Amino acid sequence: MSTNTYQSKILGGLYGQALGDAWAMPAYFDPDQTWAKFGWIEEFLPAPDDHEVHRGLPAARITDDSEQAFSLAREFIAAGGVTLDATVRAIVDWYDRTGGDQSRYVGPSTRRGVQALKRGEDPRIAGRAGDTNGAAMRISVVGLLHPGDPMRAIEDAIITCLPTHGTNVAISGGCAVAAAVAYAMHPYATLDGVIAAGMMGAEIGRQQGTPWIGASVTRKIEGAVAIARKGTDEKARLRELYDVIGASLAITETVGAAFGVLVMANGDPQRAAILSAALSGDADTVGAIACAMAGTLRGIEAFDPAVTQQLDQDPVFAAYEVRKIAAGIQGLIEQRK
Repeated sequence: MSTNTYQSKILGGLYGQALGDAWAMPAYFDPDQTWAKFGWIEEFLPAPDDHEVHRGLPAARITDDSEQAFSLAREFIAAGGVTLDATVRAIVDWYDRTGGDQSRYVGPSTRRGVQALKRGEDPRIAGRAGDTNGAAMRISVVGLLHPGDPMRAIEDAIITCLPTHGTNVAISGGCAVAAAVAYAMHPYATLDGVIAAGMMGAEIGRQQGTPWIGASVTRKIEGAVAIARKGTDEKARLRELYDVIGASLAITETVGAAFGVLVMANGDPQRAAILSAALSGDADTVGAIACAMAGTLRGIEAFDPAVTQQLDQDPVFAAYEVRKIAAGIQGLIEQRK
């Protein structure tokens, strides 16, 4: 693959992560409430004053989904690849930088995992009860590191999940996203191939970690894709995704819904952002995952430059120096050649 193709896909994945996160951030938990307030969210908007989690956030502001992903990427670049120690450093540093003990945004599994790590627990077991969607929301950067090699992405995704999300359902969801992104990095990747890679990752990941209660991620992806491909109008399909697949903090629901949105958008990152916001629920996490996959598949050229400029102008996003992260990821890939 050419250097330019790597660059385009890596930037597409990183900006896609932020796009879906920030675009869907204002959405409410229920689609009827979102639709009544906004209709379709077709631009970056601030969070409503009555939003339970995101009130006070300005338009184009990323949340913990992207901040954790970018924090992981920086530590992996510094370490020369994915390691357990780099994962722990990234997550604990992010938690402390953002005032995690008082934050409304920190997920329950991440909070428990970080507290266990701070008590000195072994990071291989600190996340043994983590079953929510934090494992999948931050993992796209692992896929970016392994272009066209979902199996290597799955191996590193398992490492990345363990400190906070060490259950089999969480690892299954994390591996699904990492494998899908890794496949999407291939120059001739297709949307069907992304789905297949995701399902393979889910099956392999399910064999790892603490056995836990949870639906099959693979079956959730299958069901979501089937709903996405129905002939009904978009709102009807989104309502069915919400009611049948789900859009809660459960990782099985989040990952399934993200693949459904990806298919409804036909792999277009900006359409995926709009649909994720309309889906509601944990919309920013669904959006971050769906748009990271779509952005990797289509590349940075699929983005409206005005959208990437808005992200660049936000101080939280700008502080992560995403283009520098992209160059670091590309450097690690080229070192392995």
